[in-house]
Amino acid sequence: MTSHHALGIALQGFAGLPAADFVAAAREAEARGYHTAWTGEASGADAVTLSTLVLGATERLNMATGVLPIQTRTPVILGMTAATLNHAAPGRFILGLGLSSRVIIEQWHGLRFSPSLEQMREAVAIIRAVASGERVNFEGTYYRVKNFRMTAPPPSPPPRVVLAALGPEMLELAGEIADGVLMNWIPPEAIPRSLVHLEAGAKRGGRTLSDFLIGAFIRVCVTDDPEGARQHLARDIMGYVTVDVYASFFRAAGFVPEVDAASAAWKAGDRPRAVREISPRFLDGLGVVGDEKFCRGRLAEFSRSGLAMPVVVPFTHERDVCASLLRTLRSFP
Repeated sequence: MTSHHALGIALQGFAGLPAADFVAAAREAEARGYHTAWTGEASGADAVTLSTLVLGATERLNMATGVLPIQTRTPVILGMTAATLNHAAPGRFILGLGLSSRVIIEQWHGLRFSPSLEQMREAVAIIRAVASGERVNFEGTYYRVKNFRMTAPPPSPPPRVVLAALGPEMLELAGEIADGVLMNWIPPEAIPRSLVHLEAGAKRGGRTLSDFLIGAFIRVCVTDDPEGARQHLARDIMGYVTVDVYASFFRAAGFVPEVDAASAAWKAGDRPRAVREISPRFLDGLGVVGDEKFCRGRLAEFSRSGLAMPVVVPFTHERDVCASLLRTLRSFP
């Protein structure tokens, strides 16, 4: 997939709407020619149920989880899920996985969190083995599986696995063991550096990136009120600045003064000031806000930087959520 550009659409914004509107948005995404729909999972709708709804209501659209934590379901369940959905919709379901965060894993789920590449490596190995229908015996640091075999028929082709990656190590792991990568909150200028790490991982795994899916979530709002949208975006970014891995990622992407100033204000308890420290340069690097022509042009810059699949993540600050999200969806491809 590195050779040609495809466009993705994130559907989580629509997930809070009535089910009929959610399904209609997925159908419209397919009709408009989006390549892959994505949906995340945190504290809203669960991504497997949404994926099932979308795959059942469409014929060509790929459906990817962007992303499922590897800790909240066992790798055996994740393997069965990927196999089941690919059996129902051959080749159309992509399993996107991530390490999640301490708050989600420890506080919300009461599980042990360790931001470990090794845990991801083990989980992917088990998921692939399970979905292939072979008998699985696995003794790892994080997982032990004894004598499991899926009785359902394995899908053909096997499920694709995509890893959420920010830092160099996870990018290299994705290049080595996955079928694709999903990046997040990344300015176009930082993409070439990420591709270098993917290539290094692929080389380590003795493979090329020829069919590798390279995607990134890009927050987009096509609107006549850019100022309101930018304030919304600044609050959203601030929520990520408080997460250590994102803070260091933003620093590496060139936003050191903003991250330092916003973090200091946040720690001092001044949340409004923290949000104000998210500069116009920071907002323009990470988000796409404006009229349709501007947004299409900006998205093209992401593609030119080497991103094979920009994923439009519609967001809105407007009262009519559905109409506003659909306006963004309808501005592409």
